[in-house]
Amino acid sequence: MTRKEILEFFARRDEVWQRHDAAALAADHAEDGVVDSPFYGKVVGRSALLSSYSQWFLSFPDAHYSTEHLLVDRNKAAQFIKMTGTQKGDFCGLAPTGKRFEMNCAFMFYFADNKIAHEIRVYDFTGILVQLGVLKAKPAF
Repeated sequence: MTRKEILEFFARRDEVWQRHDAAALAADHAEDGVVDSPFYGKVVGRSALLSSYSQWFLSFPDAHYSTEHLLVDRNKAAQFIKMTGTQKGDFCGLAPTGKRFEMNCAFMFYFADNKIAHEIRVYDFTGILVQLGVLKAKPAF
C-alpha cells in the first residue's frame, strides 16, 4: 500500500469504528490476520477478530475512538489513539460496572495485500481495570 492509500484506509477505518461496525473492522484484516492484544491475547483469523470487535462493542456500547497521531512507514503504520467508554456488558468475564474509562493506546499495523496482516496493541490494561472499579490501587506518592 502507498502512504496515501494507508492514510485513506485509516480515515475510513476511523469512520467505521465510530459506527461500531464490527464486520467492517474485521474485514480490514487478512483472512489469517493476527492481533496481539492485552485484553484478548493473540487473536488469529478474521472470524475470531469479528468476535473480539463484537464483544468489545457489547461491553462498551458507547465506546469512542479518536486518532491523535498516525505515523506511516512503507507497509507499516503506528496509530496513537484516545479511547473512552462505559462498561455496560460483560468484559473479560467481569460483570458490568457502569463505570467509564479513558485510555491512550498505541497500535502497530503491518500490511500485506491491502489488509492488516498483523496488529500489535499497547495500552494499560491494569489502569482500565482500576477505572472500572475492578481493581484498587494505592497512590504512588
